[in-house]
This record gives sequence, structure tokens and C-alpha cells, in this order.
Amino acid sequence: MNAPGRHLRRKQFFFRMYSGPHMRIGKHRRTVVSNVKTFVAFLAALLAGACGSPPNNPHRADDSSSNYYYDTFMAPPKHLDPVRSYSMDEAIFVCQVYEPPLQFHFLKRPYVLEPLTAAHMPEVSERFIDGALHTVYEITIKPGILYQPHPCFARDEHGGLRYHALTRADTRGFLQVSDFANTGTRELVAADYVLQMKRMADPRLNSPVLSTMAKYILGLDDYAAGLRSQLQAERAARRESGGMLYNQREDEKRNPIRLDYDGIEFPGAELVDRYTYRIIIKGRYPQIKYWLAMPFFAPMPQEALDFYAQAPLIVRGITLDRFPVGTGAYYIETYQPNRQIILARNPNYRFEPYPHQGEPDDAALGLLSDAGRPLPFIDRAVYMLEPEYITAWNKFLQGYYDTSGITSDSFDQAVTMTERGVGLTDLLQDQGIGLITAVTSSIWYFGFNMRDSVVGGLDEKQCKLRRAISIAIDIEEHLDIFNNGRGIPAHGLIPPGIFGYLEGRAGMNPYVYDWDEDQQRPVRKSIEEARRLLAEAGYPNGIGPDGKQLTISFDNMMTGSSYAPYLNWMLKQFRKLNINLVINTTDYNRFQDKINSGNFQFFSWGWNADYPDPENFFFLLYGPNARHGHGVENTTGYVSARYDELFRRMETMDDTPGRCALIQQMHATLQHDAPFHFGYFPVGYSLYHQWYFNAKPNLMGRNTLKYKRIDGELRDQLRREWNRPVVWPLALFALFVLLACVPAAVIVWKREHRP
Repeated sequence: MNAPGRHLRRKQFFFRMYSGPHMRIGKHRRTVVSNVKTFVAFLAALLAGACGSPPNNPHRADDSSSNYYYDTFMAPPKHLDPVRSYSMDEAIFVCQVYEPPLQFHFLKRPYVLEPLTAAHMPEVSERFIDGALHTVYEITIKPGILYQPHPCFARDEHGGLRYHALTRADTRGFLQVSDFANTGTRELVAADYVLQMKRMADPRLNSPVLSTMAKYILGLDDYAAGLRSQLQAERAARRESGGMLYNQREDEKRNPIRLDYDGIEFPGAELVDRYTYRIIIKGRYPQIKYWLAMPFFAPMPQEALDFYAQAPLIVRGITLDRFPVGTGAYYIETYQPNRQIILARNPNYRFEPYPHQGEPDDAALGLLSDAGRPLPFIDRAVYMLEPEYITAWNKFLQGYYDTSGITSDSFDQAVTMTERGVGLTDLLQDQGIGLITAVTSSIWYFGFNMRDSVVGGLDEKQCKLRRAISIAIDIEEHLDIFNNGRGIPAHGLIPPGIFGYLEGRAGMNPYVYDWDEDQQRPVRKSIEEARRLLAEAGYPNGIGPDGKQLTISFDNMMTGSSYAPYLNWMLKQFRKLNINLVINTTDYNRFQDKINSGNFQFFSWGWNADYPDPENFFFLLYGPNARHGHGVENTTGYVSARYDELFRRMETMDDTPGRCALIQQMHATLQHDAPFHFGYFPVGYSLYHQWYFNAKPNLMGRNTLKYKRIDGELRDQLRREWNRPVVWPLALFALFVLLACVPAAVIVWKREHRP
């Protein structure tokens, strides 16, 4: 009811009401009485509407008791193509749509892999190729698995693919995949998994894991080189044919290049039969089993690639990167990234039961109540864009969102510290809200551009500059001010719970901390020590050899107004060393582009483990992963021969004391070189309403929406109780207006009854 036209008409009505009696009574007294009656009716309708419409509700009223899940996202996802997506905000959607062969068990801890689309766990064998040992992983998928409904599979009355020869007229006005009238499906086959592995090597996709996978999968590097040559040859031919005015971007938009994936040999992926394929690993790489639970190894149907390669769809932004297609429990029904993203239940989803087993306490916590029931439980998941956390928080308290994190702004409203530890405030307890806490398998760090002429390099002076900054940035103060203590200061890359993490003095970073014998804990070195290091680095009191104050730029994605105190705090940390910090704030997508291209000096970012192994953290600084411009994992560009040699020895080892010793050597190297200020390991706090069931954090699995259950009727009932409109101010206003109308009505009555 907030349309501008409607609002304007209300203003005009009030103006007529008040101007009439004083300006034109005699001739228009009937109009005055009529307006009074109309206004009374209007107020009555307004009061009735207020009583029936809960305030601030971002959802459709018709869906109030539906089996829907409501959540938020803070920025539009950049990639939904599984070969390109490598961000937590994207995984929320990607991992519900796509299904790799394996998954992490929802309830068991420590984390356990289990089959997802695979009929059983991969069969592992060894094979000698050209005299070298290789490991073979043979994967057999379950027959009968169907893809989600999608127009790429739709067929006409003759059995041909209906939408694979589209013209611009065919798609006029289309914005979503749902605009197509017909959909179809087909069975999942092993060739779809092989095709996805080949897509990792497509140079146009810039897969963030290509450099890592090429080290281990047989022939993937040569296959990628072959595709690059094929692409370059086609582009060269087009440029020569197009002449001086040729525009490559526009040409490939109108006439996309289709690379011949099958025209180049790829020995690392063998197709055995309709349901079986093999992955050939060079030597040993036991972590490949974890990668098989990630979307990079999910299936991709050829029909989808052909469908999305059509120019009429590309020019309209209808691409695989926005409208994915998989076999998962949910598909993207609505994609409006500047407003909402809706996932709907896959009607073709096979029978998959809720797990029967978990940890010892799971039964008592009600986490096994749904054992054996078919997944998924929720019909739709509605994600609303909420750039400001405080808005989302208030709507959560009103019951309009089912779950919520806790920021520093809302911490005191939500959490209280008791003798038993962390608890909820009376306000949240009265609403039946639940709390889950867990040390996350993640790290929030600050990174330096190691290729930058000022903050980069491995010269001892440059290392001292970075160490001085690491001392100055007081992460303990940061946790107290902005995280309410919800974090553990990091002395290395590996968080608690991952093999190789050491507590106490053995795990301390000696370049940033000293050991306090009395308190038996690390204590941050003094700012005087940081200033001494800064002077030895060539910047006494922050002044460089050129006589100018040292200036460093800080790139971040903290665009909301609520981040202003944090950014001011960062300025303060650098002022301790008389360093001028320049704040460069951009949205998350632009931030990713700058980091991936190496266009930065200093930044902050986080990493959440893909799998529970130290290799998944240490590869963030592995030299061959440091090619800026390719969306790779080593965002700093750090390259150290010593570190890389230790990494290669550590990565394929089993968890033995020997591996632990190598990990400590790697940490010592990183602590000396300081490409990272290690930051902290976050402690996650999450809240959920009483109508939200099976709430258990799974820090490895991302496809957990299918396990969640919502009691929509209970939610609707409590929402109504919590959001009863306060109508007395409106009633008081109506009474005031009516009393103001009495004199005019009396005058009209007297004139009508005048002798």
C-alpha cells in the first residue's frame, strides 16, 4: 500500500477535507458532509487493515504457514557455475543444486565421507603408467537418478530438443529460465562427471582449482594447454576475418566459441560404462576423496552447455552461471539477485532417507527424530537480500527469518555470560530461540601483496615491515571490540580440530608474541618492538627513504555503514606506527576481482575449510597457486622455495608425527616471512527459532538444506502473537480528526435547519 500514486491521493483527500468547510460552505455543504462520511469510512478501513497486516513482513501473506524456509544473503552471488564457484555465499545455493559423488555425513563427528550419487565409496587401486605409480579411483553411480526439470531437456513432439535452436524472437521478454513453458529431464550418467572434469581446463572459465588439480590428475595440465591452443587458434582466425574493427567480446557474445572437449586426449578421466568412470591420480593424493564431495566434481549435462551457449540467451543474461541445473534436492526457481533467490524442491529427487546414526547425544537432542524419513523436508527456501545486518536481525526477532547469526551490534541483545558459560538473554529465551556455538574450521586473516614493491618481497627488511604491522594490529583488541571475544587469535594457518594444530608455547608465533610464564599464555609484543622493526625496515617513525610518510592501501568489502567503526579502528592500528592507511572499499564482487588480479597492497579475507585436512589451509600459500589473474587460491602471490618443498612433502602424507613435524617447519617459515597477519579463528554463534528442526552445524558439508525441517503452522501462530499491530495511536488520531470535523458539521446542520 505504499505506491507513490496511492500516497499522493491520500494527501489530496486530506487537503479537500480541511479546505472545504472554511472556504466554500454554503454551496458545497453536501460535499462537506459526504467527505466527512468518506473519511470516517477510510479510517475504519485503515484500522481494519492495520489489525490484519503484521508490520515489516517481507514475505507474501499467503505463504505465512507454508513449509518454506526463510533466510537472507548480503550480496548477489558472483558465480553459480560449479566449476567456477569457490565462495561461501555462493555455496549456499550451488551445493543444494549440484551433487558430486560423495558427501559428508550430516551428523557424525569427526567428519565422515559417504556416498551421495555414488553407489558405494570409490574403489582404489594402483597402476603403473610409463614406469610411474598412479592411483586409480573407480566410481560407480546409482542408476535411475534424474536431473531437475529444466528447459534444456525439453523435447518436442518429434523427440528433438525443443529449445536448442532459439532466435531472439523466441526469447523476447525472457528474464528467467522459468519463462520457458516446457521442461524435461533425463537420467544422470557417468559421462556427465567426466564432462565436468574437462570443463575445469576450459581457459574461459578460470577455474580456481585448476592449478591444484593439474598437479594430481593425470594429463589435466596438457589437456588445459590443448584447449588454450584451440581457443587461441579460433580467436586468431576470427580476428583476421573481422579486420581492424573486430570486437572479440561482442563477437563471442553473438557467436560463442564451442571448444571440442573430445578432440583432445585426457587420460586422467576414463569412462568405463554408462554408470562407471575412473580418475587417475599421479602418485598418491589421498585428499582427492574430499574433493569428490565438492561441486567442482559434480555432473554437468551436455544439453545444459549446448542450451546456454545460444546467443539469444547470453545477451539476456540467462547463463549457466546464474541458472544452474543439477540433480540436487533443490533447483533455483527464481533468481533476482538484487531482491530474492528462491530454491524449490526438486520433484524428480530420488529417495534419500534422513540418517539413522549420529553422535551419542544426537538422539537426546531430537536430531534423530526424523530418521528414515525421505528428504528433503522443505518445499521452498526463500533468500532475501538484506545488505544491512540490523534490518535482518530485527526481522529475525519478528519471526520473518528462521535463523540468524550474531554480530557485535546485536550480541548484548542475544547472549549473556553465566557461570555455566554462554547463554541466551531472557528476551530470546522467552521466544524459544535456540543457540549453537562452535569453533569454525576457518580463519580470518590479513594478507600482503607479496609482489608489491613496498609491502612484498622476501628481503629481510620487507619481512620486518610486515612483522611490525602484524604486531601493531592488535587482534585481541579486535576480538573484544568487534567480536565480543568470539574467536581464537591465530599463530598459524591451522585452526583447532585440524591435524597439526598446537596449543600453548609450542604453537606460538615468536615474531609477534612473547611467552608469559606467570600467565602461561602468549602476550603480544609491545608497540615499541614494532616501531624498532619498522625502523630496521627503512621506515623510522613511518618515514621512508624519500622523506615521505609510508602509505599503504587497504582493500576490503565492508560496504555497509555498520563497518565504519571497524575501518576507523584499522586506521588507528596503523597510526601507532605513523603509517598512513588508505581505505579502498568496494562490493564483494569487485573486491574478488581486485584480489584475483593482484591489484592491491593489503587486504582482509577469510577461508573456510573445504575438508578437514591441513593441506586445505597450507595450499593457500603454495607457490604454484600464486598466479594472479587466474582466480587461484594463493591470493598474496607468496612464493618460497623452502615452503613449497615442505608443502610437497607434507601434502600426501598420512597423519603421523612426521607430518606434524613438517607442519611446524612450514609454520616457522610463514611466521618469519609474514605474508599473512594470521588474524583469528572465528567461533560461530547461530540462532534458530523453535519451529526450525535438525539444527546442527556441519562445517564441511554445504548441502544441508535438505535435512532441515520447518513447522510452518507454529511459525505462523507465533508470528501473529509477536507482531500484533499497535493501533491505539491511529485510533487516537482518528478521534482527533473526527472532533475537528464537529464544528463544520454543526454549521452545516444549522444552515440546513435555518428558518
